Amino acid sequence: MTGIMRSGERTIDVTTLGERAARAASGFASLGIRPDDVVAVYLRNDFAFFEASVAAGLVGAYSTPVNWHNSPDEAAYIFENSDAKAIVIHADLYHPIARAIPKGVPVFVVETPPEIMSAYGLSEENCRLPQDVPLWREWLSQFPPKEKGPDEPPGSMIYTSGTTGHPKGVRRKRPDAAQAVAWANIIGHVMGFNSKYGKPEDMVTVITGPMYHSAPNAYGLFAFRVGASAILQPRFDPEELLALIEKYKVTHLHMVPTMFVRLLKLSDDVKKKYDLSSLRFVVHAAAPCPVHVKQAMIEWWGPVIYEYYGGTETGAVVFCDSKEWLAHPGTVGKAVEGAVVRVLDDNGNELATGATGEIVCRTKTIPDFTYHGDDEKRRQAEKVGLISLGDVGYLDEDGFLYLCDRAKDMIISGGVNIYPAEIEAELHKMPGVNDCAVFGIPDEEFGEQICAVVQRLPNANITEADVRAFLRQRIAGYKVPKRVEFHTDLPREDSGKIFKRKLRAPFWEAAGRNI
Repeated sequence: MTGIMRSGERTIDVTTLGERAARAASGFASLGIRPDDVVAVYLRNDFAFFEASVAAGLVGAYSTPVNWHNSPDEAAYIFENSDAKAIVIHADLYHPIARAIPKGVPVFVVETPPEIMSAYGLSEENCRLPQDVPLWREWLSQFPPKEKGPDEPPGSMIYTSGTTGHPKGVRRKRPDAAQAVAWANIIGHVMGFNSKYGKPEDMVTVITGPMYHSAPNAYGLFAFRVGASAILQPRFDPEELLALIEKYKVTHLHMVPTMFVRLLKLSDDVKKKYDLSSLRFVVHAAAPCPVHVKQAMIEWWGPVIYEYYGGTETGAVVFCDSKEWLAHPGTVGKAVEGAVVRVLDDNGNELATGATGEIVCRTKTIPDFTYHGDDEKRRQAEKVGLISLGDVGYLDEDGFLYLCDRAKDMIISGGVNIYPAEIEAELHKMPGVNDCAVFGIPDEEFGEQICAVVQRLPNANITEADVRAFLRQRIAGYKVPKRVEFHTDLPREDSGKIFKRKLRAPFWEAAGRNI
């Protein structure tokens, strides 16, 4: 039995999807796209995302998923920096960035499907098909399926958003046979797509996060590769996810902590309404998960919660199951086979157990990477032969890793390091708080001061004084925000994760400083 992919009311079996990708690969080859070239994928989660990505690999090219939240100038940078040889784009995304498309680059437009139109409140006018631009489904249908691709396609070249300057394209070197096996084993292990959790054809997942991000990209494409069934959720909605789990007997999920927080905010009646007994493997990553949030998820869903940590540059380097996490609350896991994880001080010296510093890591059995067109930044990322991902944390005596925060999010106030994630974790416990973001803003005396932006639950009347009083009982006084603001809505990614940079930037720009 072959896997089925669903999006709204539309369905396609994985075999047919693979055939369409093979036709598109023949089309790409006819355009002169060759090994190590790039195909830019400017799409929301849709069948065409898989078709274009797989097709690129079949001609030995990299697929480069582009964050469609980008401004035209940001999109233009990625198209030009990657030297994209073709662009596949949804109709509604085409119009805002048409001027950013480099001259002479072939463009193929995908009709925006009704479920995506509904999820994003798009009109027929937003989604009109541009004139004189080939329609993706019609273009690929004229080619025969490509019979064979490279033994190991190069995969996706993801652009990471650095703390300053332009994003960097992480270009992994083409794997040899041994590296390809090691890579597949690690992904299968940390994402649950291996024989321990059943036959691939019996696995069902929901793609909850946008596939322009590294982890959902790897997860979704690997699920396709092994033949699992997948439901594409156009935009994360917590109750809708529960309904999908019950309706389709979902076995596997890949999530981020923000999704857990939003699920736990549902009423008890809603939580009890759905049968979630089909779940076997729910893995999360991408950000520190507050201890009380993960504890509550394990109590609700059972010991099916797994976690890993890594980056676009390194892949997953640590992993843990529910039992290991309960024995080491707050950990993100222990090194997977072949991985090395260390914690360094500011001078590059390895720190003792329990000491907080910069996390560096690497899995030497998988292909190395470079930053596309910028070998110098690649050299800067390496320390003591390992790779820094910009995170701060520590290792315990059993070798389990703990994250404190992103280095770029750390607040330095009066020479003291303050980790926003710790404050946010406490704020999430406060009655009346729906969500929050904590970050540093300019302060003439201390360099930075702490600002908290809070989104209240409906009908909650908590005040700035209430927030401070609540936090003073739980954290040190110097960690209590000096400034508290209340916003009706917070800027979010499609995963639900807050765009903290958008909240922080106005304060720094007002002070005449960029971040």
